[in-house]
Amino acid sequence: MERTARCVCGSLRAVASGEPVRVNACHCIECQRRTGSVLHVGALFDKHAVRLEGPAKVFSRPGASGAQVRCHFCPDCGSTVAWYPERYPGLVGVAVGCFADPDYPAPTVSIWEQTMHPWLGLPDGVDRHARAPGAAPPEPS
Repeated sequence: MERTARCVCGSLRAVASGEPVRVNACHCIECQRRTGSVLHVGALFDKHAVRLEGPAKVFSRPGASGAQVRCHFCPDCGSTVAWYPERYPGLVGVAVGCFADPDYPAPTVSIWEQTMHPWLGLPDGVDRHARAPGAAPPEPS
């Protein structure tokens, strides 16, 4: 299966092959500010399963672990489409909203719930954490 995520103007795309390793909901303040929303939902893929197409600018910031996260965003419309977390060098994240697919798999993990908006609901069965879990995400197969 191949899915294409794209920015608002369509210039920057992330083409992902196969299923994600994991889908997260993140409620950290940095993700809230980056998305302009109350949470971020991202799909983590093996970095070899995703290719970026089109022009991108990169903004690098430290994550909660201190490791850098390199966010790739469209230089025209500003949408963040993908990011490379230094903490997990074999993975790339793609913003689920950029797939614009209401049938996309729901998150299985919710992190940084200590800054979650209390009125926000999540699906039953989500693995929930007040902060980021200490364990790394599953390794790509």
